Amino acid sequence: MFGLKPSIAAVKALKKFQKENITNIVELGAGLGRDTIYFAKNSIHVHALDYSPSALKIINKKKNELNLSKFINTQLFDVREKLPFTNDTFQGCFSHMLYCMALSNDNINQLNNEICRVLTKGGLNIYTVRNFEDGDYKNGIHRGEDLYENDGFIVHFFSRDKIIKYSKKFKSLEIEEFEEGSFPRKLYLVKNTKV
Repeated sequence: MFGLKPSIAAVKALKKFQKENITNIVELGAGLGRDTIYFAKNSIHVHALDYSPSALKIINKKKNELNLSKFINTQLFDVREKLPFTNDTFQGCFSHMLYCMALSNDNINQLNNEICRVLTKGGLNIYTVRNFEDGDYKNGIHRGEDLYENDGFIVHFFSRDKIIKYSKKFKSLEIEEFEEGSFPRKLYLVKNTKV
């Protein structure tokens, strides 16, 4: 789930971005930047947002060490707020397990609306979510909706129907099942396009 290598989702997203000639994306929940760096090394301009100042400091250090500053911008941001960009700014959006954070259904709906707003027409929103087949689903303390707390960490789980419900402003291209990590976590890789 974490590490130095890019996520499975980022590798698949890059192929789709390259196929669609997408070179300008926003990454939500960039974390320590393993996917940010991967995209930048493949000539994708990334505006990386994260809630953690220390995570962004690590990304900034990596981008300077790897001479990738022209491809990466970072910004401290809480995705429960309106995205800090004008309409039609990016060709693509990528987020790996951001939707799984302790976000309410209303937060998810607002986030999708904001992503749609900042994407250009035909822009791609590629993201991952943990699904109902995941071993942690319905384990731990139920925190409402499809949120469960395990070891002090709240995870939001998704069904295919829920993904479609919150993708009203997008055309669904694909919902692919995959696994990641040694647990393993069971996820969906979602690819939507702005219509």
